[in-house]
Amino acid sequence: MKKLAKDWLDLEYKPQLPANKEMGIGIIGAGEIIEACHLPAYEMAGLRVVGIFDMNRDRAVQLAAKFGIPKVYRSLEELLADPEVKFADLAVPAKVQPSIAERAAAAGKHILCQKPLAESYPEAVRIRDACARYRVKGAVNQQMRWSPSIRASHTIIKRGWLGELLQASIQVNVKQDFANWGWLREMPTLEFMYHSIHYMDAIRFLFGTPEYVYADGARFPGQQTIGETRTLLHMKFAGEARGIIHDNHNHIATEEDWYATYRFEGTQGIIKGTNGSLYNYPVGREDTLSFHTKAIHEDYWFTPQLHGKWFPHAFMGTMGELMRAVEENREPENSVEDNLKTMQMVFGAYLSMKENRPVTLAEIASKVPVLV
Repeated sequence: MKKLAKDWLDLEYKPQLPANKEMGIGIIGAGEIIEACHLPAYEMAGLRVVGIFDMNRDRAVQLAAKFGIPKVYRSLEELLADPEVKFADLAVPAKVQPSIAERAAAAGKHILCQKPLAESYPEAVRIRDACARYRVKGAVNQQMRWSPSIRASHTIIKRGWLGELLQASIQVNVKQDFANWGWLREMPTLEFMYHSIHYMDAIRFLFGTPEYVYADGARFPGQQTIGETRTLLHMKFAGEARGIIHDNHNHIATEEDWYATYRFEGTQGIIKGTNGSLYNYPVGREDTLSFHTKAIHEDYWFTPQLHGKWFPHAFMGTMGELMRAVEENREPENSVEDNLKTMQMVFGAYLSMKENRPVTLAEIASKVPVLV
């Protein structure tokens, strides 16, 4: 082997946490994602949640009791006025997120937003502008970047083991009935906006921002939702790199035939594996990853064992990165500013579907003035 074997054993994929875990978090929203992912992840990480607010107070009280949260606020204003709350964790619908984010920023709270940022690109930009105006840090809960396989892939790529990047592919074929969430039934922008947005952000994290996207979306006969549930997205990067996301949520056979796979290729290597969280959903399993690289060995597939899952372990990464950014006085990796590029991909995909053509990200960005 060209390098020591131990180099491939530590792929630096586990979320990093702040030195000061006592900085207070205030939770805005008490839905399923908070119960299943945010709060379990913060508990595992030893982060301090000081209070929670939801319009459904009974639900907030229930989660406070379950997770030992000391305060249940009677209003959003009460949460934002609490000096113990340094970070506002927003888990609210996209249509109301910009206004709540602006109020939290105005109160001096650093904010972790849910994805998607907003239901339109100009509304998403409002959040970026509010963070700048009130000089707070803003990040987005694009937690797939901290899923074990994606973070490990980033380490492999960063070390140069793939050489020049050429091809990114994420393919998903599962049964997931979006109609189980009532608010998604009437959503005209569905799969790209609320699911493949994860894969767009993950590929952009690994390969950089594409120049343009070319998208197609379709329904499944008899589906109860009005938005697209089968999608195909082509991405063109600078140079020779290309990407594809192929997603179907209408698998008709047994779960044994479901798959959620990824593959990243370059001139010197290949990474491939599975996204474990979509197997045996919603319980999930750990990711798998194998990689081959000429930089270490000409004819060998490395298969490290990864620990942790996308849900809930990766949620430690998004909040942990925001907290570390505040400690280190820098922008978080998952900043609102950075996430606008992912939103350009999403809205570019819908424009591409509508007009059946490639759409550059610059075209979406030009719809609002640049912040000076």
